[in-house]
Amino acid sequence: MAREMFEYTKTVLKKVSFNTELFKKELEKAVNRLLPFEIKELYIWLKEFTYNKPELYPCLALVSKN
Repeated sequence: MAREMFEYTKTVLKKVSFNTELFKKELEKAVNRLLPFEIKELYIWLKEFTYNKPELYPCLALVSKN
């Protein structure tokens, strides 16, 4: 089930990426719910996902500090 949560998190983040504040809230929820190795995977995914979205770069700090 953990893997499903990770995939669900990515889906939600994609859908809310239009709003920086909403993206940040959902990312905070994800960091609290995911397992440590999934947070590392999420960070890698986020670096790629935010490559062309500079307004979301500050959100990477939420994941990198965990």
